[in-house]
Amino acid sequence: MKNLKIKNRFTAELPADPNETNEIRQVSKAVFSYVNPTRPSEPKLIHASKEVAKLVGITADEIESEAFLNAFSGKEILAGTKPYAMCYAGHQFGNWAGQLGDGRAINLTEIEHNNQFFTLQLKGAGKTPYSRTADGLAVLRSSVREYLCAEAMHYLGVPTTRSLSLMLSGDEVLRDILYNGNPAYEKGAVVCRVAPSFIRFGSFEMLTARNELKNLKQFVEYNIKHYFPEIKGEPKEQYLQFFKTVADKTREMILHWQRVGFVHGVMNTDNMSIHGITIDYGPYGWLENYDANWTPNTTDSQNRRYRFGNQPQVAQWNLYQLANSLFPLINEAEPLQKILESFITDFDSEYKKMILSKLGLATSTEKDNEFIAYLESNLQLSETDMTIFYRNLNQIKKTDSPENALKAIEEAFYIREEIKDSILDNWLLWFIDYLERLNQENTSDEERIKNMNLVNPKYVLRNYMAQLAIDEADKGDYSLIAELYELLKKPYDEQPEYQKWFAKRPDWARSKVGCSMLSCSS
Repeated sequence: MKNLKIKNRFTAELPADPNETNEIRQVSKAVFSYVNPTRPSEPKLIHASKEVAKLVGITADEIESEAFLNAFSGKEILAGTKPYAMCYAGHQFGNWAGQLGDGRAINLTEIEHNNQFFTLQLKGAGKTPYSRTADGLAVLRSSVREYLCAEAMHYLGVPTTRSLSLMLSGDEVLRDILYNGNPAYEKGAVVCRVAPSFIRFGSFEMLTARNELKNLKQFVEYNIKHYFPEIKGEPKEQYLQFFKTVADKTREMILHWQRVGFVHGVMNTDNMSIHGITIDYGPYGWLENYDANWTPNTTDSQNRRYRFGNQPQVAQWNLYQLANSLFPLINEAEPLQKILESFITDFDSEYKKMILSKLGLATSTEKDNEFIAYLESNLQLSETDMTIFYRNLNQIKKTDSPENALKAIEEAFYIREEIKDSILDNWLLWFIDYLERLNQENTSDEERIKNMNLVNPKYVLRNYMAQLAIDEADKGDYSLIAELYELLKKPYDEQPEYQKWFAKRPDWARSKVGCSMLSCSS
């Protein structure tokens, strides 16, 4: 891989852990520890993204090389690099968890290509000083989900990490999939993730909690220098602008999650990126039937803290924790508070515009909030597939009757016989309003439909689709991974050859582990 330009800015400019032994421990006065990946016994490439490879300076031919296999499975160390795991803390499910760190992720290096910087990170490459009681490995099941979902999100237009490669390690890994006392051996796997950096809110929380204010200042200024160079001015003003930029990027990311029906599942502060990109694809899920209270994470099944409808509020709560971490450098609560208060206000305004765009409405009215609330209430009267509902709105014409408009989207209903009496009345009333608003628009049906198809995906990585790919991969057949990868590169296109994937969740997937119930086990 002759074109990889190694740039070790993170390790060259920030404080390192002087202890280079790979033993579980508390690490202080450092933001990372050097650690090598665990050598896999018999790595095998399952799939690699030529697009991501090109992004970082790797050719299509090099993907097929032994050097690629060895480097991105963790078998060999890239020349001129010294892998490391990052030290950070965080709040998990709203509770302070203390030191966490990269427990099953190892950063290989930073690289520069076409004036862009990327960090290459292996997930599932073995134990680090931050692995606590775990082994730092990952299984094929969770690795397929991460690999496919990151790329699916990118092509949906959602800010995200990218996936370079998915490999088997050749080793067996013991996991208890639902934490119910039934562990079993599964195939081990390694994913190479790519991002500008993997710096998290928890990176700042750790330094402040330990009162390492000199390192905190150095770390914030490092981030501004390399990732937000447009930020200028006096130090205090820079720190405030840094926080506002992170808040803005986070808000944009959450808005996209709500647009496509993505539920992260574990929005702890250590899983929040300063770049406003989606990271750490664990027990995530996609809304099948629209349900604002749904979360895929079994760990969160009682309180549902990370449910779909609560993601904007959780993002704000997480930003409060980041603000608390930056406060010692600013020593003024009011400007931080203003940014935090505007987060939800601005989100609500942008959310309204986003939903109107999904409905093909360019004109806003004072009744928008009521109109949208009525829709979202209707979507939950009987199980209604979110993706199919919004996509099939493109079949409605301005001249349609409310009954014909309802017929256009009836494929989205899971139990069609429930659409009667008061449920039917509520839908017809909403469609009367909707058609009236469509007729107030200046755009033609054709232009409106074209715009709607740009924001309402036809294809998303439904939970059962990922599980089907996992089941086949477990048997050694990786063709479905390749098929879904190609499908999800064009989620807004009709792709008639893949029409079978434009379908509601099948009945068998309603309660199947991996399709509706997921854990952090990987």
